[in-house]
Amino acid sequence: MTHSERIADFALSLRARDIPQDVTQLARLHLLDAIGVGLAASEGDVQQRMARSLLHGQTPSSGSTVLGHSALTHAAQAALLNGSFIHALEYDDTHMASIVHGSAVLVPAALAAAEQHQLSWGECVRLVALGWEVLVRVGLAAPGAFQRRGFQVTSVGGALVSALIAGLAAGATRTELIWAQGIAGSQASGIFEFLSEGATVKALHPGWAAHAGLMAAQLAGAGMTGPSTVYEGRFGLYNTYTDDALAADALGHQLNSLGQTWMLRDAAFKLFPCCHYIHPFLEGVQQLLAKPVALQDITHIECRVPPGAAAIICEPWARKQSPVRLNEAKYSLPYCMALACLDIPITAQHFLSTEVNAQAVAFAQHIRWTPMRDADFPNKFQAEIEVRCRDGQSTLVRIDQVKGSAERPASTEDITAKFIENTRTCATPHTQQLVIDWVLHGASDLPVTQLGELLRHA
Repeated sequence: MTHSERIADFALSLRARDIPQDVTQLARLHLLDAIGVGLAASEGDVQQRMARSLLHGQTPSSGSTVLGHSALTHAAQAALLNGSFIHALEYDDTHMASIVHGSAVLVPAALAAAEQHQLSWGECVRLVALGWEVLVRVGLAAPGAFQRRGFQVTSVGGALVSALIAGLAAGATRTELIWAQGIAGSQASGIFEFLSEGATVKALHPGWAAHAGLMAAQLAGAGMTGPSTVYEGRFGLYNTYTDDALAADALGHQLNSLGQTWMLRDAAFKLFPCCHYIHPFLEGVQQLLAKPVALQDITHIECRVPPGAAAIICEPWARKQSPVRLNEAKYSLPYCMALACLDIPITAQHFLSTEVNAQAVAFAQHIRWTPMRDADFPNKFQAEIEVRCRDGQSTLVRIDQVKGSAERPASTEDITAKFIENTRTCATPHTQQLVIDWVLHGASDLPVTQLGELLRHA
C-alpha cells in the first residue's frame, strides 16, 4: 500500500477508546494552550486588520468560530485565521525532533471542521490526537530536511494531515481520505524567506495549511481525485520539498509504530513568545541573573549555539543584533537575550507592540555567538552562555534541554497559568475558568458548537 493508504486505514480504525488516557488529556491541554495563544494574538493590529478584511460583509448564522471575534464564517476561512493567530507569536507548541508546530495547524483544522459538521468534543480531541501522530511522523522521516530546502514542515506536511482530519470530520470514505491527502499536496506551501525581512507571513503557514486541508477534503468529497503516492512519489512531498532521498522510505518505517508509540507525549510547550531555539538561552540568562554578576561589569556575552538552530536565530548576525521589526526580533537570539538581561518581560504584549526596544538593541551589541560543537539538535534544544567581565572573570551556564520538553515537562498548572495570562485582556476571570474547565474536563459528548459559542462571547 502507499503511505496515504496506510494513513487512511489507521485513521478510519482509530477510536477514542484506543487512545491512552494520558494522550487524550495531553491533546486537551494542547488544545487549551493553542486557544489561549490564538486569543492573545488576535488582539494584534496585523491580526485585527486581517480578520476585518476577510470577514468584511459576512453575517452568516452558522459556520465556524474565529478566535477573538463574534462573527461566524465558513470553516476553511476560520481555520486560516485561527491557524495564523495561533502561530503569529511563536508561542505555540512544538515537537522538537520533527520540528513540527502541531497545534498551530491541527487545532484550527479540527475545531473548524468539528463545528462545521457538529461533532462532539470527544471526536474533536480524537482528531487532534490523530493529527499529531501522523504529522510528527511526517517530520521525523526527514528531520531538518524540509528546513534545509527552505520550507516549513508544519505547512507543507500540515496541509496533507489537515486534509486527513477534515475528511474524517466530514465522514469521508477511505478513497476520499486518500484523494484528500493527494489534493492537499498540490496546495502545500510555506517558505522561510520571511526571515530576510521579518515579514509577518510566517504566521500564515499553518493557517494556510489548515485552510488547504479543509478545502482538499471538500474537493475530494465532490469527486476530485488526488494521487495516492503524494508522500513517496517521484514528485511527491519528500522528493519535492526535501533534499533527503531516503525520507519516503523512512516514513514507511515511522508508520509501523502508529497506535503503539504515541508521539504527542514528546511534544513540547513553549514558555516564551519567541522562536523555540532561543528558549534555552533565556533560561540560561535567568540562571545568570541569580548569580552576583552586575550588568555594567559585563564586557561581552558569548553564546554557543547548535548549528541547526543558528541559521534561524543567528544569521545574519548584524541584522539579528539590530532588528528593525518586532516580528524579526522574535527570531533574534541577541535581542531576546538582551530583553532577559535587562529584565524586560518577554510577553505576548511586548511582541504585539509597535517598536523594538532601543535598550535591548543597544545591549545586543555586547552578545556574540559561536557554534556548539557537541550539539544534539533537534533532539535537544541546548544552550551554552559564557559571560566575561571587566575584571577578567567569566561565568559559564549550560542548558542541556529546554523546559517544557518531554524531559523537563511543563505542568498542567504551568499551561493553565499561561492561558490565563494570554487571555487576561480579552476574557473575564469567570469566562477564563469556564473555558479551562470545558476544554480540560468537559464531557466527551458535549457539542463543539458550545465551545465556539463560549469563545465568541469571551
